[in-house]
Amino acid sequence: MRVIAMGVFTLSMSASTAFAQERNTLPLERVRLYETGVGYYERSGQLGVGKDVALPVPAGHLDDALKTLVVMSKDGKTTVSGIDFSSSVSQSMARALAGLSQTGDAPVRYAELMKSLKGARVEVRAKGATVAGRLIDVLAGAESDDQECIPKNKFVSADPKPRPSGDCILEKHTTLLVLTNRSEIRRFRAKEVQSVRPIDPGFASRLGSALDALSGRGAQRERALRVLAAKGQDVSLGYVAEAPLWRSSYRLVLGNDSKSSVIQGWALIHNDTDEDWKKVKVELVNGRPDSFLFPLAAPRYARRKLVTPENKLSTVPQLLGRKVDNMWGDEIGEAFGAGGMGLSGVGQGGGGSGQGIGLGSIGTLGHGSGSVGASSSSLLNVGNLASVASADGVESGALFQYTLKSPVDLRARGSALVPFLHDSISTRQIALFNNPGAVARSAVRLKNDTGQTLPAGTVAVFTGGGFAGESAIDRMKPSEARFIEHGFDLDVELVEQKHRTREQIRLVSFEGERLRVHFVRKHHLSYRLTNKSGSDRSAYLVLPFVENAKVTGADRLDFDTERHRALAVFDAAAKKESVRQITAEEGLSRWHPKLTSRSLRKLAAGSTLPKKQRQALSKSANHLVEAEVRQGGMKKRRRELAGIERDISRLQRHLEALGANQNRAGDKLVKRLLTAEDRATGVRRRIERLGAEVKVRITRAKRVLRTLAR
Repeated sequence: MRVIAMGVFTLSMSASTAFAQERNTLPLERVRLYETGVGYYERSGQLGVGKDVALPVPAGHLDDALKTLVVMSKDGKTTVSGIDFSSSVSQSMARALAGLSQTGDAPVRYAELMKSLKGARVEVRAKGATVAGRLIDVLAGAESDDQECIPKNKFVSADPKPRPSGDCILEKHTTLLVLTNRSEIRRFRAKEVQSVRPIDPGFASRLGSALDALSGRGAQRERALRVLAAKGQDVSLGYVAEAPLWRSSYRLVLGNDSKSSVIQGWALIHNDTDEDWKKVKVELVNGRPDSFLFPLAAPRYARRKLVTPENKLSTVPQLLGRKVDNMWGDEIGEAFGAGGMGLSGVGQGGGGSGQGIGLGSIGTLGHGSGSVGASSSSLLNVGNLASVASADGVESGALFQYTLKSPVDLRARGSALVPFLHDSISTRQIALFNNPGAVARSAVRLKNDTGQTLPAGTVAVFTGGGFAGESAIDRMKPSEARFIEHGFDLDVELVEQKHRTREQIRLVSFEGERLRVHFVRKHHLSYRLTNKSGSDRSAYLVLPFVENAKVTGADRLDFDTERHRALAVFDAAAKKESVRQITAEEGLSRWHPKLTSRSLRKLAAGSTLPKKQRQALSKSANHLVEAEVRQGGMKKRRRELAGIERDISRLQRHLEALGANQNRAGDKLVKRLLTAEDRATGVRRRIERLGAEVKVRITRAKRVLRTLAR
């Protein structure tokens, strides 16, 4: 099948009645459904002789069809010159075409619709007469001069404000004024009019387009795309349109061994069109190609700037309805205005977050809070528990496709559950423990060895000829494995008996003005495993360790890639109880809470650290000792300064009390005050020198710690 050559491509934007004639609709042959809520519809057949070949497309899908339509032929020689369709219009444009008010969703009233026919050629059928001519006007309410006096006891009127006159009530009738083909002016009361038929085909067409757009179900009305091509040739036309999502569900029938299980895949599909599917080839695509909505079908008009003459000129002749004599003192003129088009835009900005690090006050090194708990170490490589996982799924292309073996017959607005997969699959029934001592979960270790990607869906599990439970799976690529929990297993128990841990520091690093300690935490665990059932079982225990770990003692290890967790596997014989032990080593790290010379010397004393790191820690501790000694001196000097400042304050109060009556005692107070101020100045200078020396020692300590990473 090849895309055919395109000739002169023309789109008929007229609202002709060509589609009203008999047409040949190409039968629907293939439907491909995607996960993004769109479907590819393909019709194939021979271009008929004497009939228009058309594609029935709901009006709401017309833009999608025009955006994605592709025409193909087997030999590539068929030439299509265009696709003809009736134009789509907006609601505002529809009202304008029909001569109606453009005020939102205002109701279309009879009188308003009749007024929209003013000037049009019409055929009026009234009691006893059928008249053809042009509609002059429609007079309703106060505009009407056709009134009738009706006795009060017989009054029935739609006039909201009838006026009484004596013993009767005057009712004004809505009337139609018609200029007949014989140049007669006739008046018809609206209540006597049986029908009004527009004779002008253009107006009738415009009114039909307006009704299509104004209809509440206009988007569901069928639109036909007529193929302009030579007759008698085979052709296929494909297009994308909105379609219900197809969803999958599975039945997993467990066998007696890991290779004898069977998986059945069922797809729920929907035909939301008004057309019956007959022998349609259905393909289910497990992929998500990009698709978007785009307004394409409706005519669009650009706005042009209105430029008016410098001297305003009237569109109405001055002498059209009056004489010059009547014009004296009258003002003649017409205001011109132009409407503009407002443009609005939507802007979107991205947000971000930043993080800064404060160094704290002088005299502390790396002071601040850190995580008390431990995390995986980036420097120690103890092991990789994820390495025991199954091989990652591999996709040969962006999309995976399931083609139903048999064509589908599906009635319009109908749904069906159809099989798309039936294959053997590798499984292992297990008892899954999320924590020691918890009730075991009945689970299945499922490996996708079907060679196809399995879409996400629900799973009903059957074993021993009966229902065992249900669960769900996410999208699974080939070779991927999943753990599917579907119930509780009361026959297997796993209880923790002992758990001893110890830590050994292996490395230290200086990161972001803080010291990080890297260590190995060793676990020794003992479990009591009980199997009460009459068959051998496998117990899977979720391990609470980081991925950077090594575990020994289990029968084997496994890894849950979906939840990113490691599991220890213990084989349990039927009707047996046993004690199982495992040993685990984790490579962890944590922030050192606060750096002092004492804490650094304690780290340096550890024999498990490399010699270079111990030497660096000791050297840095020596610098901190010097800083801490000077910090102690600063504290003493601050206490001394505080005492001197109290003496100065006391001497100043005594001098103020003496005032002008100072004598020898006053002279002594002044002398003592000057001496105290000199001492205070000296102490402040000493504190400043000590502070500078503390900064120097801390800087030296940091410089040494940064060598830890070398």
